Amino acid sequence: MFIQVATVKVQQGKEAEFESLVKSILPMVRQEKGTLQYVLHRSQDDFGKYLFYEKYTDKEAKEVHLSTPYVKEMINTATDLLSEKPSIALYEEIAF
Repeated sequence: MFIQVATVKVQQGKEAEFESLVKSILPMVRQEKGTLQYVLHRSQDDFGKYLFYEKYTDKEAKEVHLSTPYVKEMINTATDLLSEKPSIALYEEIAF
């Protein structure tokens, strides 16, 4: 399994817009063959900080996900809502 964890910081006052944007693509993401989980979390300590937990069958499935028109559009729109560059970390699932 291939895991991606992304942390983003959204501009103050743009949180609802960001959440709505991400939620709008979830039905399509859930239909992707190699995407096993795509979950958005909001920090309890910092209202504008979010964490994406993404689980794919393999790296290729992640690339397919990123190449979809709806994800590209979401990323382009979300970039304008962020206050800083996202932090992205990649993991390999070892034990479950």
